[in-house]
Amino acid sequence: MGDEDVIRRRLLIDGDGTGDDRRLNVLLKTLIKWCNSADEKPEESKSTHDRMLAQLAQCEFAVTKSQLASEMMSAELNSYEALSKVLEKGIEVAKDNIDKSKADLAQAKTVRKNRTEYDVLAKVISEQPDRKETLERLATLKTELNSLETTKQQLESRLALRKKQFHVLVTSIHQLQALLDEPDDMESISDDIEMKEVANESKVL
Repeated sequence: MGDEDVIRRRLLIDGDGTGDDRRLNVLLKTLIKWCNSADEKPEESKSTHDRMLAQLAQCEFAVTKSQLASEMMSAELNSYEALSKVLEKGIEVAKDNIDKSKADLAQAKTVRKNRTEYDVLAKVISEQPDRKETLERLATLKTELNSLETTKQQLESRLALRKKQFHVLVTSIHQLQALLDEPDDMESISDDIEMKEVANESKVL
């Protein structure tokens, strides 16, 4: 039998490897031997009895140790469960904080965008003249427009007058040309007509 087989068999016999089963088996064998050895000397019987008490104390110590270890593991398990709950709660709080931070970030981006647009509009508005200056400029332009309208009407009236005078002049030229083309006996009549037209023109002017 190899070393590995021996170790494997010992582990199977030993259970968890703490030696409890082996101690109990040895204690049982010693007890059976002690009960069957009625012919032993009192000293040997006393030694066997003391050895059984020592083995029993070892077994009790192992049981106590196992119980304490079990209680410690149970306490650690409870502690881990409590810590797990705390961590889960912390994770939920962190998720809520992250969601809130995302919402705050989106709101901050909106506020920043609005501020940027406001700054641009404020800059454009600041480059424009104020209301008082604009009203004064508008009043000045209205006054200039009224003056130009008056000047336009005066020029149109003067132009109409000049057109009439030019028409009269052209008409007189045509009449004069017609008189020049007539015989000499009509010279006196043309002179009278010419004198009347000249007089009319002087009145118009």
